[in-house]
Amino acid sequence: MTLTEYSLEGKRVLITGAGRGIGKGIALVVAEAGADVAVTGLTPTGVGRVAEAVAAFGRRGVPLVCDATKQEEMDRLSAQVLEKLGALDVLINCVGDAILGPVAVRPDKEGAAMTQADWQRIVDINLTEAFLGCRAFGPHLLAQRKGSVINISSYAAVRASALRSAYDAAKAGLAQFTRCLALEWAPYDVRVNAIAPGQFPDPEQLSVGDMRRRQEQAAKQVPLRRVGQLREVGLLAAYLASDASAYVTGQQFVIDGGQSIA
Repeated sequence: MTLTEYSLEGKRVLITGAGRGIGKGIALVVAEAGADVAVTGLTPTGVGRVAEAVAAFGRRGVPLVCDATKQEEMDRLSAQVLEKLGALDVLINCVGDAILGPVAVRPDKEGAAMTQADWQRIVDINLTEAFLGCRAFGPHLLAQRKGSVINISSYAAVRASALRSAYDAAKAGLAQFTRCLALEWAPYDVRVNAIAPGQFPDPEQLSVGDMRRRQEQAAKQVPLRRVGQLREVGLLAAYLASDASAYVTGQQFVIDGGQSIA
């Protein structure tokens, strides 16, 4: 039996920050589910490989280079995507990174405090990028009166950590941005949701030894005793991109093996 509501056949998807990691995992799953996929990154190497992997599913893979924290580049990206795909059904804002650092110099610790530039960079990478993505593609989605936006947040949005204030605050802000935009765009049948992953290392970015250490650490910290697999975030994204989630908007789905509640 085929559940047609879960199919992404004919859907056109854009994923920013998809040259590696979680974005790459999402791209492969939505392509497998039937979508054509445009992917962006800061350099052509990673997105080129992801686009080739998308094409292996018989779908169209479009690699594009873009800095998602720059308004002018996102505006240019919007024109490129609509030209190459013809339209857009699903926007997935997946850019993110973290810099650890204290807010102020601590008297009993070495090292400098986070600078304003550090703070702004992390907020831009983890929050402003989603605003710019929605600003650039919003007019198209609203005009066609249908679509799905998925913001990739983090379990850090609901579980704070010392020395991670900029990242955690930005991801928490992304959750509230998601809820606000869901209300703003609901009259146009454009749904806006967020996914908050926990530990999802990319095996292609780590050595065998580093992956083993990450797994050993997760076995102690995560209730389900392992790191996540990139495909697992992709499966959740495919649900939120599909008609199966037609009655879901303004929600943040935490997928972290239970770490945020431990």
